[in-house]
Amino acid sequence: MKKSLWAISAVMAMLVATAACFGQGHSRGTTKITVGGATVSVEYGRPSLGGRTFDALIPQMPPDGWRIGSDKSTTFSTSKDLLFGDVAIPAGEYSLWAKKDGDSWKLIFNKQHGQWGTQHDASQDLASVPLKEETETKAADLVTITLEKESGGGELWIQWGTKELSANFKVK
Repeated sequence: MKKSLWAISAVMAMLVATAACFGQGHSRGTTKITVGGATVSVEYGRPSLGGRTFDALIPQMPPDGWRIGSDKSTTFSTSKDLLFGDVAIPAGEYSLWAKKDGDSWKLIFNKQHGQWGTQHDASQDLASVPLKEETETKAADLVTITLEKESGGGELWIQWGTKELSANFKVK
């Protein structure tokens, strides 16, 4: 028993050290649903507000888009074609970005994925869809992305602090 605990501890220490070497300083989150025969998932970094407010961070976000999370870019995967409103997103993997555009937000699907989260190549943007913005009474200190089933389709939710951004989708 002691040997197996030691082995587990050693592996965990190695994983933590490896993550630190490669800059993966924040925990990772995953959300996944199956809707209309499609498997849809999002894998993302979970930074903490650490006493800051989301609104105070907006001016610091890059003008071409925020990676929605931290460290490695946020990866969105779908096994079937989806429709976000009238915008078609083909089956595949994409990095997700959010952009504040005046008084509204847009969700950007980029054809590249797996890159470091600050390496957004806007020439690889596939599409952008509007995000609905709401204020939540209970604040989330860590970035939280949730996929939920919603009347014949799904809904993607992003929350950080009291800010909630969302978009509905259906299987094409």
